[in-house]
This record gives sequence, C-alpha cells and structure tokens, in this order.
Amino acid sequence: MMTYRPLFFITGLVLSKMAFFMYFPMLLAFFGNTLGSIEFFFAILITHIASAIFLYLGGEKQRSHLGVREMFLLTTGVWLLSSLFAALPFVLIEHISYSDAFFETMSGITTTGSTVLHGLDTMQPSILLWRSILQWLGGVGFIVMGVAILPFLNVGGMRLFQTESSDWSEKASAKTRSVAMDILIVYLCLTICCFIGYRFSGMGNFDAINHAMTTISTGGYSTSDSSMGNFSHFAHWNAALFMFLGGLPFLLLIRAAHQRTLEPLWRDAQIQGFVKIVLVCAISLSLYLTMTGQFSWADAIRLSVFNVISVITTTGFGLDDFLTWGDFSVIIFAGLLFTGACSGSTSGGIKIFRFQIGFSLFKRQLMLLMHPHALFPQKYNNRKVSDDIVRSLISFLMAYMLTVAVSTLLLTLFGSSAAVSLTASITAVSNVGPGLVESIGPSGNFADLPSASKWVLSFGMLMGRLEILTVAVMLTRHFWKR
Repeated sequence: MMTYRPLFFITGLVLSKMAFFMYFPMLLAFFGNTLGSIEFFFAILITHIASAIFLYLGGEKQRSHLGVREMFLLTTGVWLLSSLFAALPFVLIEHISYSDAFFETMSGITTTGSTVLHGLDTMQPSILLWRSILQWLGGVGFIVMGVAILPFLNVGGMRLFQTESSDWSEKASAKTRSVAMDILIVYLCLTICCFIGYRFSGMGNFDAINHAMTTISTGGYSTSDSSMGNFSHFAHWNAALFMFLGGLPFLLLIRAAHQRTLEPLWRDAQIQGFVKIVLVCAISLSLYLTMTGQFSWADAIRLSVFNVISVITTTGFGLDDFLTWGDFSVIIFAGLLFTGACSGSTSGGIKIFRFQIGFSLFKRQLMLLMHPHALFPQKYNNRKVSDDIVRSLISFLMAYMLTVAVSTLLLTLFGSSAAVSLTASITAVSNVGPGLVESIGPSGNFADLPSASKWVLSFGMLMGRLEILTVAVMLTRHFWKR
C-alpha cells in the first residue's frame, strides 16, 4: 500500500519554493514601476495557501522510506503540480487562457522552449524573468533527478549511470545531498560565466541574466521574438559554448573540477559521441551553405555550429530559419530532432548513450550471425551492460515512438495537418522547442494550435522530460493495485 503523507509533505515543500521564486519578478515589477507586482502577489498567495494545505496533509516531517511506486508518483506529481501553479502569473498578467498559460509553463519548466506568446520585445519584464526562472529551475531540477532518482528507478537504461546518490538508503542520504549541492554550485558558476560572456557581447543586464538562465538550462526562451538573431555574433558564439556545456554530464564536470583536469571528460564515450555528432553535422552544413552560395564561410560556420548545438542539446534558440536553407539541412535537423545530448545534462531527447549502446548491440548481433557460439561481452564506458539495462533501453525507445505516434494522431484529430502534428509531437516529446514546419518552426510559434492540442503537447513535454516510462508506468492498472 502506498504511503501518501510523505508525498504531500514533499509536494508542499516544493510549492513553497516555487512561491519563493515568484518574489523575484514581483520585486522587479514593484521597483521598476512596471505591471506585474500585484498579479505576482496574488499568485504567490495562492501558491502559499496550496503549499500550506499539502504540508498540513503531510503532517510533521517524518523519516519515511519511499518505495518505488511512491518515487514514480512523487516525480510526476511534483512537476505537474508545480506547472499548475506556476501558470498563474501568465493568466493574471498576459490575460491568456489557462490552456495557453499551462502550455507556456510546462514548456518552460521542462526546458522545451516552445511558446505561444507574441511581442516579447515589449512584454512586461516581470513575466520575461519568470519564464527564464522556470527554465533555470527545470534544468537544475532535471539534473538532480537524472542523477539521483531515474537510475534508482531503472528508467530507460539509466541504471548504467547509477552512483551512490542513487541508493535511497539511510547511509546514502548524506552523499545524495552532497552531490546535489555540487551540481547546484557548478550550475550557478556556469550561469554566472554565461552572464559575463553575454555582457561582454553587448547585451544589457536584463537580457544577459535571462539568456544566461535559459542557455545553461538548454531551455531556449528569449526576451525577443527574434530570439538570438537580435544580438551580436559574439553573443551567438557565447550561447553555442554554454549550450554545449549544458549538454555535458554534470557529474563529470564536477569530477573534472575536483581533479582540476579535463581527462574525465575526454575519456567518456558519451561525450566523445556528442562531440563527433556536433562536428560532423556542423562541418557538413557549413560546406553545404558555403558551396550553395547562401552565406559566406564565416557566417556559414557560425550559423551551422549554433543551430546544430541548439537542436541537439534541445535548447531551441532561433538564429536564422534553417528551414529555408534547403532540403539537405532539413534532413540533418530532422535527425537531430530525435537526438539529445548526454545523460546527466540539462538536455532532453533520446540521449546519445542509447544510440551508442543500440549500435553496439547491432554490431554484436552481426558478429553472432557469423560466430553463433562465440562470446561477445557487452560493455559501455568499461562498465558491463546487463540484460535489464538493455531491456529498459529497448522499452524506452518503444515508449518514445508510441508516445509520438499517439500524440500525432490526437493532434490530427483536433484539426492539425499531418506534417504539423508529427513535427509538433516530436519536438514536444524531445523537449526541443521549434518544429520542422514553418508555422511552428524557428520563425513561428504554437499560438494557433487548438487548446486541446496544447494540452496533448504539454503532456508530451512532461513525459519526454521525465524519460517517458516514469509517467507511462502510472497509466497501468497494476501500478495502483495494492
């Protein structure tokens, strides 16, 4: 039987922290004499009341052991309830429907970056800051979850990256807190460095703060409808660098910082694969854009590197419209749309280690066809890939394709074309942001989609961010049986 009281208590704590972060845009509006202080005050009040109710239902803090089912429920419930209350400022300030507000919030907190808002250049600073804060919180929250919770739940082959922090026994609680604190410190340091880089690029303080938060979180929200196209070339290279860093495993960044050497990064198979994909795609696109005479070689390299990193890290920043570059570029970006960066990073999508293990299984099967009785041990990063990891990985890939298929069918049922439905579903489940159709591409947004479609895509973003199986398991009747 599931124990709900600890779940209520933890949810209440999370909502109280969500209300705390609402104070920043409220104070910005108050001292900047702009719209939003009263609206944020009411949103804070409602969220605090909800937090108090959950804390009351949870009772006093108790050291209760959370089982696997409780962890699944807590993981999904916290992200869902946080989005429900974080959507309030959008309704109160922008006067949009709750469907649009929830879509914008879920897109922010899952660091997807899809938007339904127009006129960002003249929008209230408080709401722009709140969008960036949501992505920043979602980024660091997912890193901690991916390091400490998902390996424990054996979701999508994540047990391959299990550490002491994934042991939810009493003896590991101190280690878990230590790892979470190290992640937060590195995350903060990267955010500050990114902010400094943006300031040197010519951005003002407000734009630099917002873009630093949405770059490190690989979220992609901007303060301008033109996204990164509104800023200097130096800002583009700064964004590319920190999007790339946001796509690296944070545990390895911590280890490299402690050892004061980059060796842990160079030796990691996942990072090697990440670098190779970025280089191959960026070089191919650069040559194509130069040879077709669309851009000079300098602009071709800048645009190719930026957009490849933006899509593969599922950031979604826009810089020029790559849909107008020709079919060759569209095919490359279509492939990158499925591909995420590294496990333990802020990026979404199908992480690179899953493709690497899948390709290794493919080669192993070819060898077994030639040598049926030979033994070919399955390893990754010098660690044994057990059968349960392979089963979990295959289940994840099947769940991913099924989620995209169901979402696509629902969107077509609600009136969208097949092309829009498919690309919107993929970009939502992969947490990328822009789609591969003009209306929802780098130069468009999702405002014109029906409300029902926005709810479907919001749920797809949540499933994609939580590695799909974490949510899918709760849709089975066996999960709720005593």
